Amino acid sequence: MNSDNDLQIAGDILEVTHLLQPPREHPVTVAEYVGLARAIAADRAQWEHLVQYDATSRWYHRLRTGPGYEVWLLSWVPGQGSGLHDHGRSSGVLTVLEGTLTERTVRGTRALGAGAQRAFAPGYAHEVVNDALEPAVSLHVYYPGLTEMPMHTAAAGACEARPVTA
Repeated sequence: MNSDNDLQIAGDILEVTHLLQPPREHPVTVAEYVGLARAIAADRAQWEHLVQYDATSRWYHRLRTGPGYEVWLLSWVPGQGSGLHDHGRSSGVLTVLEGTLTERTVRGTRALGAGAQRAFAPGYAHEVVNDALEPAVSLHVYYPGLTEMPMHTAAAGACEARPVTA
């Protein structure tokens, strides 16, 4: 006789602990990195008191590190921008915490308001600028940790990498 309910045969899968995967302490997938950024963004007490604004250059603070990744907090006063760049071999998640930032790529321009997120792969070139009249704050997660940020020049509608000189 067949059972109408597989649970009567197998039992409750949640009770068979050896079949469950243990929760991960650190993210390993794009979705988990996006989730990490959202969790940090939602916990204002974790970052709000650290934010500073600098009229001469973008302010940044490494908020957290984990195995192979790091989390950065940045502030942007009106007019400040990153310049056209990529993140070398790092993938990333950009999350706007406060204000509005403008992202420019070869595909176009988009406004990113508070709560907006962008996930990107290695080699993704963009420029981020605060075109608004109010300051902005953003959170950046990089995996692996950021070791280079090659700057680019725009040439004939494409991005060309150029070395950063000191």
